[in-house]
Amino acid sequence: MKISYSWLKQFLDTDLKPEEISTILTSIGLEVESLERVQAVPGGLEGLVIGYVKERSQHPNADRLSITKVDVGAGEDLQIVCGAPNVAAGQKVVVATVGCTVHPTSGEPFKINKSKIRGEVSEGMICAEDEIGLGKSHDGIMVLPEDAPIGKEAKEFFNLQDDFLFEIGLTPNRADAASHLGVARDIAAYLQIDIKKPIVDSFKIAEETSAIEVIIEDAVAAPRYSGLTISGIEVKESPDWLKEKLAVIGVRAINNVVDVTNYVLHDLGQPLHAFDADEIKGNKVVVKKCTEGTLFKTLDEVERKLSADDLMICNAQEPMCIAGVFGGITSGVKATTKNIFLESAYFNPVSVRKTAKRHGLKTDSSFRFERGTDPEITVYALKRAALLIQEVAGGTISSQIFDHYPQPIPYFEVDLSLDRVNKIIGQVIPDEEIISIIKSLGITIVKAENRLLQLQVPSYKVDVTREIDVIEEVLRIYGYDNIDIPGKVNASLNYSSKPDKEAVQHTIADLLSANGYFEILSNSLTKKAFTLEEEKVVQILNPLSSDLDVMRQSLLYSGLEAIAYNSNRKQADLKLYEFGKTYFLEEEKYQENNCLAIFVTGKTPANWQNAAKEYSFYQIKATVDAIIQKLNVSNLISEDLKDSEFAYGITYKKGQKTLVRFGAVENAALKKADVDKTVFAAIFNWDLVFTIIRNNKITYQEISKFPAVKRDLSMLLNADISFEQLKKIALKTDKKLLKAVDVFDVYQGDKLPEGKKSYALSFILQDEEQTLADKQIDAVMQKLITNFEKEIGAEIRK
Repeated sequence: MKISYSWLKQFLDTDLKPEEISTILTSIGLEVESLERVQAVPGGLEGLVIGYVKERSQHPNADRLSITKVDVGAGEDLQIVCGAPNVAAGQKVVVATVGCTVHPTSGEPFKINKSKIRGEVSEGMICAEDEIGLGKSHDGIMVLPEDAPIGKEAKEFFNLQDDFLFEIGLTPNRADAASHLGVARDIAAYLQIDIKKPIVDSFKIAEETSAIEVIIEDAVAAPRYSGLTISGIEVKESPDWLKEKLAVIGVRAINNVVDVTNYVLHDLGQPLHAFDADEIKGNKVVVKKCTEGTLFKTLDEVERKLSADDLMICNAQEPMCIAGVFGGITSGVKATTKNIFLESAYFNPVSVRKTAKRHGLKTDSSFRFERGTDPEITVYALKRAALLIQEVAGGTISSQIFDHYPQPIPYFEVDLSLDRVNKIIGQVIPDEEIISIIKSLGITIVKAENRLLQLQVPSYKVDVTREIDVIEEVLRIYGYDNIDIPGKVNASLNYSSKPDKEAVQHTIADLLSANGYFEILSNSLTKKAFTLEEEKVVQILNPLSSDLDVMRQSLLYSGLEAIAYNSNRKQADLKLYEFGKTYFLEEEKYQENNCLAIFVTGKTPANWQNAAKEYSFYQIKATVDAIIQKLNVSNLISEDLKDSEFAYGITYKKGQKTLVRFGAVENAALKKADVDKTVFAAIFNWDLVFTIIRNNKITYQEISKFPAVKRDLSMLLNADISFEQLKKIALKTDKKLLKAVDVFDVYQGDKLPEGKKSYALSFILQDEEQTLADKQIDAVMQKLITNFEKEIGAEIRK
């Protein structure tokens, strides 16, 4: 938000420099992001002086040029070649001297050099108003009054003052500071001085000749609506002072009436709107909501379909303006306008915000209305604007002020304990100073008793509704820098619940990262096409786009989108993981689930010893098993995976609950995410992980001094036999020496008999007391073969 230093000083009686004001603003919570010197007229008329044309003669080599002798108070007259038809001896003019740079109203700035024009020397330029940024006219040179002093700087003659512009990073809760008045209030509270508000006592109604009937049909969306009529105005260019004020803060001048409404908006923070009264059909202003789908063309010439929830300012036949947001193309002030209806209102912030969002409109008015304006200022702002319009456009006030305010918005009532103020701030502030700050902020003390204050907070402080808010206001004005740093630090012991979720997550993240995986973070919003259970989808009421209209039900598609993005940029070999949440609507209740997703695709890195090879199912399985081992989870049941997201894979269960699903991603899912290669993925139920490991006990044992032995066994089985069955048979066969059973290859295809598959298992054997002999190892392996053949009809492959 842009704030002018000179404009601020209209409200404040202070000689503080801009740099000092900047420091104060930042210290009280209105952070000044930049402070720059600005000029209402580009270039500030630097190098331009007042001159007197002593002589004028015809240029000998050009019919349309004149040669002049100009006195600029420098002792020697300047010879200047001039092409203006109205230049004449005896005139006082603006002269751009050699070496200065002029800034025209349109076009690029240019430097004045001594030159020859058609053979005659020219030592400067006699200026037209558009050539130096003072207007648009190019009919001829500017002719000044006879009493204009020769040699005086043009900047001083035209009373141009340099200004300073504060760029304030206004936080959304500080709607009260979205104007020069609001910022001045805070500075005045800090300095403990009074505000000088513009006086509107001269406001008076000439005669009631043009009253317009105002009907409020929706008092909820428009709690207060004020307006009046001004007749006999002349729409024209604004005076210099008004254009300069707006130019400093970056607002483009349009015409005198519209410029006044913009001026009051930035002056007092109250948005206004001026309607051409002669365009108000039926002589009625109706504040209401139109039917769904009503077409309305706004000032930007875009035809919009209105929602039934959009509050509109209408005439007797049609809408004229989107209330608090944007005007219509036909009802605004034009060059031919003679009579206006001036609106000043307080609209419901939620209604304005939703309407502005719905139509993609962001205006100075909606910015303020949707954050909350001051309902008590509408009539005052109306009088202020009416007086300014009379000053710059003439006219008379031709109606009473209409003010619909059936249910005044009450001030916020807050109880404040002075002891609590000191406790929260951490420092004892004298009671008198606290009370002084509260009063300087415009907060009324209704009652004070036993160090308890009963307060009424003005309606413009929309973010001060609780005791803690008042304490923050006191601290803000008192100054954060005035709070002493304590000499000791108090701390209490916190006993966190076990397991520590962050520590566990970091442990697994470290494990994955150490094994070449990269962590990704993706948006929880996704497209509806990625939905698994449509009846349980969590819809976004106001989506940013059609691709971000629901909350995700799976982390699978987040990873696939990341793979597609990287693959399209020549990054084909990927190992990724993500901790994230999924969202479901279960029996009208929203449910969040924590998950861990892991992805591998492409090829393994090549090195001097091994060539690159395609990632397989066993890479993802090895990663899953490493995580389970790290988490110290045991007694899991494995089953073949039957899932719409996976073509094949394995499920690890704890009891009846699925801990992790992993395998090759189904082609249909790959196609949805625009992935054209094989991807292996694992999805952990991370909430279940913590339920399982909550009761884990850490046990310690010595590492065996005797080596382990690995043996492999390949067999042909019926296709319905699972690894879990094989594992149970093996562990039942030998409970002393057999330490682990794993699968390292599965094959099912056309080279095998129908209904059969090939399994390759590995077995780890170890004796804690001695080195195993071949005889012992062979005995265990023979028992395993016998039991596999006997119990499941396995055919051992030699």
